[in-house]
Amino acid sequence: MQLQQLCEFCDEYLKVDEFNDYCPNGLQVEANPQVENIVCGVTASQALIEAAIDAGADTLLVHHGYFWKGEAPAISGVKGRRIGSLIRNNINLLAYHLPLDAHAEVGNNVQLAKRMGWSIADRFGEQELVLEGVPAQPQTLQQLSQDIESRLDTRTLAIAAGDHAVSRLAWCTGAAQGFIETAAARGVDAFVSGEVSEPTFHLAREMGIHYIAAGHHATERYGVQALAAEIAGRFGIRQQFIDIPNPV
Repeated sequence: MQLQQLCEFCDEYLKVDEFNDYCPNGLQVEANPQVENIVCGVTASQALIEAAIDAGADTLLVHHGYFWKGEAPAISGVKGRRIGSLIRNNINLLAYHLPLDAHAEVGNNVQLAKRMGWSIADRFGEQELVLEGVPAQPQTLQQLSQDIESRLDTRTLAIAAGDHAVSRLAWCTGAAQGFIETAAARGVDAFVSGEVSEPTFHLAREMGIHYIAAGHHATERYGVQALAAEIAGRFGIRQQFIDIPNPV
């Protein structure tokens, strides 16, 4: 398929124009007009680029790309080496951030729920990024934490805010710990995200809401895989997911 066709499909399917994001969504590096072999991954690191080169990819599809707000605009240093590798090897780079978090079918938050067996009841927060729902059955915080570790192959950090069971929870993948106050105001028992910051410990304890940090990378593996599978199913394009392990 043509690169332009892929970009148009992804931009429309993920409704990128509806999001106020921290980076450009869509095509970030153009190096090949044809798309036949997609490698997808979480972050466009040098390690993932080299893996895509070895796999003979012409397109790299990721959740975390480049050109974030506040970063130096010069294409030099690490960013310059990464982009240079893509161009020299005729590999396009497409990146989708918040649109891929929030999508109702292939989004990171929806895919996390499917992985965990959580039922979705509502969504809330800025740009409706946070999901709310229930686990398959009420669990203690320890049980929920162990379940996440088992299903996501990750290590969690669990902050207890009492001894109550988890019957309702909210979640948002990645670095969404800032939504904990909004989640607490909705009366859920626990909030799950990827990362944790120092104030989160005190907020969880004082607001009576359990908090679990399950790993930024671990919680965001699944959206890009679902998107790549959707593309492959619609257009007959080869695709594969390459995981670059990251404990954060």
